[in-house]
Amino acid sequence: MLLFQDFHPLTAIATTPTAAQTLQPLCQTAGATLWLPESLHPSEQNNVPTVSFYQGSLKSHIASLWQNHRAFIFGLATGAVVRLIAPLLQDKSSDPAVIVVDETGQFVISLCSGHQGKADQLTRMIALQLGATPILTGGSTGLNLPAVDMVGIPFGWQRGEGDWTGVSAAVAKSERVEVIQEVGSRLWQNHLPSGHPFVFDADEETVDANSANPSSINARIWISFTQRRFSPDSDLPKVQWHPRVLWVGIGCERGTSRELIETAIIQTCQRYHLALGAIAGIATIDIKASEVGLVEFCQAHDFPLRTFPAEILRSVTVPTPSTVVNQAVGTPSVAEAAALVCSERFSASGTKVPTTNLLVQKQIVRADDQPGAVTVAIAVAQQEYTGRIGQLLLVGMGPGQLDQITPAAKTALSQADAVIGYSLYIDLISPILHPGQIIESLPITQERQRAQRAIELAQWGLTVAVVSSGDCGIYGMAGLVLEELKAQDWDGKTPRVQVFPGITALQAAASRVGAPLMHDFCAISLSNLLTPWDVIEKRLNAAAQADFVIALYNPRSRTRIEQLTIAHRILLQYRSPQTPVAIVRSAYREDEEITLSTLDKLLDIPIDMLTTVLIGNQSTRLHGDWMITPRGYTVNGLGSAE
Repeated sequence: MLLFQDFHPLTAIATTPTAAQTLQPLCQTAGATLWLPESLHPSEQNNVPTVSFYQGSLKSHIASLWQNHRAFIFGLATGAVVRLIAPLLQDKSSDPAVIVVDETGQFVISLCSGHQGKADQLTRMIALQLGATPILTGGSTGLNLPAVDMVGIPFGWQRGEGDWTGVSAAVAKSERVEVIQEVGSRLWQNHLPSGHPFVFDADEETVDANSANPSSINARIWISFTQRRFSPDSDLPKVQWHPRVLWVGIGCERGTSRELIETAIIQTCQRYHLALGAIAGIATIDIKASEVGLVEFCQAHDFPLRTFPAEILRSVTVPTPSTVVNQAVGTPSVAEAAALVCSERFSASGTKVPTTNLLVQKQIVRADDQPGAVTVAIAVAQQEYTGRIGQLLLVGMGPGQLDQITPAAKTALSQADAVIGYSLYIDLISPILHPGQIIESLPITQERQRAQRAIELAQWGLTVAVVSSGDCGIYGMAGLVLEELKAQDWDGKTPRVQVFPGITALQAAASRVGAPLMHDFCAISLSNLLTPWDVIEKRLNAAAQADFVIALYNPRSRTRIEQLTIAHRILLQYRSPQTPVAIVRSAYREDEEITLSTLDKLLDIPIDMLTTVLIGNQSTRLHGDWMITPRGYTVNGLGSAE
């Protein structure tokens, strides 16, 4: 499953039949390998692709897997897991995520690398898959706050120097933590709970890294593209995040080595106190796209290499153009122009980036022991480069009760960086959401704006869940999001799209009144906001004449009243006045209302936009509090067995 791809390679280990039975379905869903001892090698499991068997000691087997796996799921006692992995643990920044699941799948424990290894996130996801209780013990979790060392991860920020443990401890103790954010997305600030300990928009006096008043500020977070040097004499714990906003323009002679390019960039950043972690990528002219040293440097540091033709570069105004360069490659600037072009493409739409965005004008670097020469220029963009492929998770949440949402849909909501939907739907799923997620709710009439916002965030690199009630592909957001993508010439691959089905309104309503959908049925929306009314009338006539069981969506709003009256008149032309109808409002929610009646009395019953109306066919009957349509279609309504 794509939802678990960030944790691959992912492995699970069980030593008893009960634990194996608990973990095997999870491994099939998550694409993980389940390791069992050779003693549990029954013949019926020989051909299960997700199950493998180990020989010898479990301790040795885990050690052989440790270095090349991102996450481990253990179906063992917690104490046993601690003893097994203790000799392998090195540092929380490099250790894999370790999760423990009890044998019966009732509890999922985040044991190791909860933040940086994302064990806390994986624990939530596994718990939702198993219907288990997640056990998270991090200090920030109880405060409903994002972890300090995870704040910038969705945006591709790089962790810099500092006392991460000290700052995290200050947050856990609800002490005041000053945040000085010079660049990068502020979305994380907009979704903090009330009473959070962060202090923003510091004045000039408190911006000095070493002048804090300990009685008012207990820790500090710098979010900048500069490299701060913290005084060892200060007791105030501080950390640095570096949003990737710096685009390094490079010009170089043919045959310039990777080592010289690396040296030139490091020296330039050091000279201007710029953080290497803030580098978004490398930019140059297209004729350098295959330059070996440049390609090797980008591959070694996982930097994107952006190249541009001379005609684009020569259209950019730069501070130090060169006639020599112009004669050689057709543009008076390579390094400065390429850096500015990239910074412009990661800035506000329609914004012409001024040359003042050029932090570093071109610097020419040579070395006596290296062939070639390198020209370096650095520009800053308004928006950071995330380095991630965005995803759109189109989620159907069913009627609204948490136990009516599929485990896959719950997992998608838990895994998302951002969740977008109508405010009512966001409220209903709030227990699934977790600290640090970006939650954006828009009014019920702004479906297209929701789709556009979700696409914008996904194209930037975030994983975005778009929530619909019922099934997202039935009168939901899935179609609208895909339409918007198509209109933007989407290639079908980036951002990635997954659709998670849900129990739709007609299914939820039907389940509350019996079995009205046991024969052919159809759904018709009476809203003419997107469909012309004459088309809706044709469908009503055709469905009524063909004797479908009919589910009416969006039957009546405060301003749209006449449509239901017209629909009622059309139905009575083809159906008996005694045809059973079910009027179900807010199925499975606290304010649920259910009315069983007949077609002739339909307009006497309160109906609104939260109501689904089910109209039986000629065989449908009411029996007590139940509405039944026979599986076999007969005129007398008795049905027939298949």
